[in-house]
Amino acid sequence: MNAIINVQIYDYISYIDNGYVKFNEEIEEVGTMQDFQGADEVIDGKGCILLPGLTNCHTHIYSSFARGMNVAFHPKSFTDILNQLWWKLDKQLDQSAIYSSAISYGIDCIKNGVTSIIDHHASGLCIEGALETIGDAISKRLGMRGIYCFETSDRFSLDQCIQENISFQDHISEHAGSMFGMHASMSLSSDSLKRVSDVLGKTPIHIHVAESMEDVQNCYKNYGKSIVERLDSYGLLNKNSILAHCVHINEEEAALIAERECYIALNPTSNMNNAVGLPNYELFRKAGIRCLLGNDGLGANITRDYLNLFFAMKNRLCSPMKFSMDELAQIIRNGYEFIGRSLNIPIGRIERTYKADFVLVPYDPPTPINKENILGHLIFGVFDGFRPKQVWISGRQLLRDYDLIFDVESAMKEARVESAKVWERLM
Repeated sequence: MNAIINVQIYDYISYIDNGYVKFNEEIEEVGTMQDFQGADEVIDGKGCILLPGLTNCHTHIYSSFARGMNVAFHPKSFTDILNQLWWKLDKQLDQSAIYSSAISYGIDCIKNGVTSIIDHHASGLCIEGALETIGDAISKRLGMRGIYCFETSDRFSLDQCIQENISFQDHISEHAGSMFGMHASMSLSSDSLKRVSDVLGKTPIHIHVAESMEDVQNCYKNYGKSIVERLDSYGLLNKNSILAHCVHINEEEAALIAERECYIALNPTSNMNNAVGLPNYELFRKAGIRCLLGNDGLGANITRDYLNLFFAMKNRLCSPMKFSMDELAQIIRNGYEFIGRSLNIPIGRIERTYKADFVLVPYDPPTPINKENILGHLIFGVFDGFRPKQVWISGRQLLRDYDLIFDVESAMKEARVESAKVWERLM
């Protein structure tokens, strides 16, 4: 039995000032230090806060190979960004590149305390087996939790995209789950949506929706309806589907998303980087839509996105009171609930029977901490310069005193070799 002692414990619901956690693969006991009676291996968490491992609910693992990539890039629109950068990159990804980009991205995730991710993948040179390759890297080799899908679109072989999403459903475990991936309305014809609808069943979809006005305008021009209405007309809005972005949806679409019990994955940092606008959280709140938080593949430090969402929504809604710390905490909890339900395991709480997925973060506050103000300390202190010291997943320690247990040097060297090959192919 392992134990972390003398630690402040917080899981966005409960706070313990000076406590301990006993765990193996699951959490066995949580309490205050006055009740601690020893354990086989003890880690002193004095001066640290213990949090559940972080989640990233919409990312693109392969984006790690875009870092530093030098291509002609003079976008005048969001479609130009896709054509000049992302669609150039993903078109040239083969199996080796998929695996190496996943390892390198996973390493960055663990260093940043991210233990569970929801990935939205595309790779032109390797469709069949792409998701299993990512799962082998992220879930098997690194031990992280992931939910994976392939971006079905008219850019690739539709039959292969559909089959890859269906086939991976045979590879799920408590570390790997699946959804049915689709790129966006503007990259899927009516025939393509019909073919997906014919095989989808009750599987939730994961798709970009109204990320830019171009997607919205394309849908009205070609189909005479909104994006959400178009998807729903094919019966694609299954319960627990993820609609990423939704920056430019209207009230009718929001009501439909809520009625179909879908989620919206917010990606504020990416939205600002692409200059496509920011989502209207007040619209989502009014409709009763459950939101998740992702980063659209822009790095691995999800606490940056926590903060960007917190500050950007105040600005977007023109009031410092329109987006609260409690609303941010609820969105974080939604991520745990979604991933836990998808993998059929309990995560996101530091209490008995939950999986032992947590991060230990040093924090030396200038003011007192208590259960009333701990969330404020996270947002205005801990998340700013977030750097975990220890990380566990299912009780297995992956980060120990800031160092990963893996051969990081070899993995990153391999990633540099494979990324260089990708860059040569796209030039």
